[in-house]
Amino acid sequence: MASLIEKVRDNLAKENINVRSKKARDWLRRNVRTLQTSRRNILSATDNVFAKRIIVGKMYFYSYDPKLKDVLPYYDRFPLVIPIENYSDGFLGLNLHYISSKHRLALLNKLYDLLNNKNFDETTKMRVSYNILSSTRRYREFAPCLKRYLYSHLDSKVVEVAPDDWEIAIFLPTEQFIGASATQVQRQSLRQF
Repeated sequence: MASLIEKVRDNLAKENINVRSKKARDWLRRNVRTLQTSRRNILSATDNVFAKRIIVGKMYFYSYDPKLKDVLPYYDRFPLVIPIENYSDGFLGLNLHYISSKHRLALLNKLYDLLNNKNFDETTKMRVSYNILSSTRRYREFAPCLKRYLYSHLDSKVVEVAPDDWEIAIFLPTEQFIGASATQVQRQSLRQF
């Protein structure tokens, strides 16, 4: 079974649209809600690359059950995260679901300035850290996305998103907020930046 990202990639190819182009972004904005979005599909696709370890500057999907879910006003059960710091028990990351797709794209385009190469292959990652993000207003969209994740609360395998698919992944409506709708969360996030 092909992943949702692979299906999007195939649709773009049928229409002769390059993945990382303005035309692709416009197509995704128009069509992403009509796609059959399934978190299960993302986690179970046979073409997935499951991460053996979390690498700072890559992008990942996974299922998560927060330790403090009983006191959180809301949380995302299916994060799309760019880790920015590793710890022995988990990592600090940017869950892009906390901001709208427009702001996700703006932040991702800024983070492209921090890439270690422009190959968009398995060697590509962002040279990103909390210090870099917090040192300037340029990355202001990161603030509401900053979340701490514990390895012991991961509820699934971790799926690595290929760098060439990052722009597709940010448009997929895969968030699963508990305690509030995605619209409410993203509206609240706007106040933080």
